[in-house]
Amino acid sequence: MYIIIVGGGNVGYYLAKTLAAAKHEVLLLEKDRARCRTIAEELGEVVMQGDGCEVAQQVEAGFGRADAVVAVTGSDDDNLVVCQMAKMEHDVPRTISRVNDPRNQKLFEKLGINATVSSTKIIYNLLEQEVGGGEVIPLAALKQGNIEIVDIEIGSKSPVLGREILTLELPPDALIISVIRDGHAHLPAGARQFVLGDSVIALVNADREHMLRDIFAEG
Repeated sequence: MYIIIVGGGNVGYYLAKTLAAAKHEVLLLEKDRARCRTIAEELGEVVMQGDGCEVAQQVEAGFGRADAVVAVTGSDDDNLVVCQMAKMEHDVPRTISRVNDPRNQKLFEKLGINATVSSTKIIYNLLEQEVGGGEVIPLAALKQGNIEIVDIEIGSKSPVLGREILTLELPPDALIISVIRDGHAHLPAGARQFVLGDSVIALVNADREHMLRDIFAEG
C-alpha cells in the first residue's frame, strides 16, 4: 500500500515512522526545508520537500498511484484542499484529514473526505471517561461554562517558536494545560521553550478562542 502524508509535524512524523516500520510504502511531504532535513536525517528518503497543495508537487509525489492520502498539517484549509485535490484530480481511493477546529468536522465529512480525526474531540472524549477513584471529569461543566479545549501545532513561522511559555501574554482566563512533544505530553513549565512541531493543548473561553489562536498563528 502506498500512503502519502502531507504535513511533517509530530503527527505526520510519527505516522510516517510507524507506517514505514510496518513495511508500507510511505512518503511524507513537508514544505518547510529545515523541518524536512531534520526528518530526513532519521527517516531518509521517506520524506520529500514540497507543498502538498500544489498540483506539480502532488504529481511528483505520486498522488496518481496513492492508495491513501493523509493530510495532517496545522491548517484545516490546507488539509481540505489536499484531500479534495487528491479525490478530484488524482482519484485517490481514500483520504484522511486532521481537523484542528472541531467545528469544521461536519464540513469535511459533507465534502467527501473519507475520514477525519479531531484531536480536540478525542481529548473531550477522554475527559468524559472515568479517572482514578471513580471520579468523572465534569465535561458538561466545561461546555456550560463556555470553555473550549484548543489544540494548536507550532509551525516554522509561528511567532512563539523558541519563546518560553511564561513570556506569552495569553487572553484572560486562558490556560495552557500541556505541551505534546515527540509523542509525549509535558506539563507547561514556565521556562519551557516552544520548538517546531509542538502541539499545545489549552483551555480558553470560547469567546476568546480566536485571540489565543492569533498568538500562535504563523505570519
